[in-house]
Amino acid sequence: MTDEDKFVSYELIKVIKSFPIQREIKHCDSTFTTSPFDFYAVCPECKVRMKVWSFSGVAELEDAFDAVFEWVAHPKAKEHFEKRQKEIIEDTDKDSVS
Repeated sequence: MTDEDKFVSYELIKVIKSFPIQREIKHCDSTFTTSPFDFYAVCPECKVRMKVWSFSGVAELEDAFDAVFEWVAHPKAKEHFEKRQKEIIEDTDKDSVS
């Protein structure tokens, strides 16, 4: 990997930061929520299992998250991830105090 391969757009960072924590599903005249990473959801009313994550021929934002999740699954990477996550939380806490 070259240094140039590491660059991503600020737009991508902005989209990731604003990615929804849950996906809103409308079915059977009702609305329920599921994880934005679930491929399928089950309607609480009629119990139908439905596909909620589109499958297309192009990479989508969820695919980027999956790549990160796969990377974090490596034992050494998980340690780095947890360390960085702790630093981010601590920095956020400091920002909210000031």
